[in-house]
Amino acid sequence: MTAIIALIVTPLVLFMIFVAPIWLILSYRSKRLVEQGLSEEEAAQLKQLAGRAEHLSQRVAVLEKLLDLESPDWREKL
Repeated sequence: MTAIIALIVTPLVLFMIFVAPIWLILSYRSKRLVEQGLSEEEAAQLKQLAGRAEHLSQRVAVLEKLLDLESPDWREKL
């Protein structure tokens, strides 16, 4: 009976000593980082990427118009 208890208690103790504290530290650390929000550098990068996306969207629209003029049935071939 004591061997069975030792088999159950030993992994539990090891988990509580090594895994649980690391798990808690990483959990609270990630929550803190999420609550801080974006840094100024990240916000600037996000704004720059949004501008690029808008520019690329406009270019795609122009290319689609050109394709509509050159080959009206190009959408059906896709």
